[in-house]
Amino acid sequence: RQHVGGEAESLSSNEDERGEHGARNPRNSTMDEDEVSKVTLKSLDDETFEVDPEVANMSETIKNLIEDAATENDVIPLPNVTGKDLSKVIDYCKFKVNAKKTNGDGATMSEEEVKAWENDFVKVDQGTLFQLILAANYLNIKELLDLTCFTVASMIRGKSPEEIRKAFNIKNDFTPEEEEEVRREHQWAFD
Repeated sequence: RQHVGGEAESLSSNEDERGEHGARNPRNSTMDEDEVSKVTLKSLDDETFEVDPEVANMSETIKNLIEDAATENDVIPLPNVTGKDLSKVIDYCKFKVNAKKTNGDGATMSEEEVKAWENDFVKVDQGTLFQLILAANYLNIKELLDLTCFTVASMIRGKSPEEIRKAFNIKNDFTPEEEEEVRREHQWAFD
């Protein structure tokens, strides 16, 4: 169970039906009463996730798909996002929704606590980080896109083109003459 703001995240009364992150276990398809208001998301690799509408609506794409759905219980297909990446995105959205809620004392999570959590969230391998950027872009989650792009920008800040190529395994396909021409034309970028 993930702890957010000091409180354990609630799971359905029948915990055997779900795995981590609310992924549906296909061996038991009964629904709890409180699941009726959930939104079901289906990843590229056919994993399904049930989330609160408030969490789903952090994505403009999902919000629009929900509005266009024929019925309230439609499964929302997300063909550009794998289950692994969708799980991470859902974790992010749940955290952001819960961070805005007030606790028993009427206080919300501090900006420092949110920043610390976000910094931990983006401590992932490069492949995962790039997949999160693609997912955030496809799902139109501006806050997540900003966070992940800022993380990549921080990784390249102050590095030479050669260091950046090495860090991201980018092949230099410029001839030395072409590279010199680019440096002359865009001298301001190399100062």
